[in-house]
Amino acid sequence: MATLSVIVFVGLFPFLFMLVTSFKTNQQYYESWWLPTLPLHVENYARAWAQVEPYFVTSLIVASVSIVGSIGLCSVAAFVFARYRFLGRNLLFGLVAALLMVPGIASLIPTFVLMRDLGLLNTRIVLAIPHVVGGAVLGTLLMKTFVEQLPQELFDAARVDGAGGPRMFASITLPLSLPVIGTIALVTVIGVWNDFFWPLLTVTDNELRTVSAGLQFFQTQNATEYGPLFAGYAIASVPLLLLFVFLSKYFLAGLQGGLPGAGGNK
Repeated sequence: MATLSVIVFVGLFPFLFMLVTSFKTNQQYYESWWLPTLPLHVENYARAWAQVEPYFVTSLIVASVSIVGSIGLCSVAAFVFARYRFLGRNLLFGLVAALLMVPGIASLIPTFVLMRDLGLLNTRIVLAIPHVVGGAVLGTLLMKTFVEQLPQELFDAARVDGAGGPRMFASITLPLSLPVIGTIALVTVIGVWNDFFWPLLTVTDNELRTVSAGLQFFQTQNATEYGPLFAGYAIASVPLLLLFVFLSKYFLAGLQGGLPGAGGNK
């Protein structure tokens, strides 16, 4: 028990330090580096939000586009791979799986040159494209495995009732795949929120920066104002916390290969 408590404390301490510091002035920070001090300077959050807001909005837009794009691609691809037999199916799926072994740095320059030639640099869409592609690859692998575990009787009964492929996809596959969809959505948002180098490389307009790159720019502008700086970090972490709270049951069920509230597929 003591060991677990130490592990939890070590893991949570940076976040506690961030929250405590976000309410301090520089003088309070230097006088009491570790401990909370009074009075609490809530105005630090107002100052941080005024500068972080455009980064925050851009990250939400990029995350939404990435989630919709990656789930749309991977759900259709996984359904086709799992429920249809066609020439070259295993080879094509193997090529998709092989993309996971390609390091991101290897495709960085070709992707940048392609985006430049397409005229997409310094736009929000260029920020979403890598996450759509990356999320679709991982999502296809996860969803194919999940869809293959669904009882074949469900699809046979749907065919007897006259349902075609699109109807079975919309009425059977998608509703039953919510655990995996939640997992893919959460992983995609985390990827967007933590992505730093790609936004820094492809975007120069300050309003188009994402949270990770924007906070670095915020830090250079407020290197000695620790209160507003840490308040900006705290604000940036709120969406991930809320998303995990609402999607945690789907995320855990997706990892277990079952439905939320159930022990798995029977």
